Amino acid sequence: MSAPISIRLDDEVRATLVAEAADHGIGLATYIRQLATDAAREVRRKRIREQTAVVAKYIRENKEAQEFYDFWGTPTSNL
Repeated sequence: MSAPISIRLDDEVRATLVAEAADHGIGLATYIRQLATDAAREVRRKRIREQTAVVAKYIRENKEAQEFYDFWGTPTSNL
């Protein structure tokens, strides 16, 4: 579900964004929505990469976790 928001832009920033939106053949609101969506997606990806790094470090440093990973971590196609 989406919800409208209101933002205040200075004239120079607004002019830049309007020009860029026009270059893409879309309106300002659509362009800003795309920028925000792309930024949010990148934030989520960054968080996932950071969490993955934490898990990998834990596995490297914990013998029991390494044994668990060695046993369950790599799927095989031996059916």
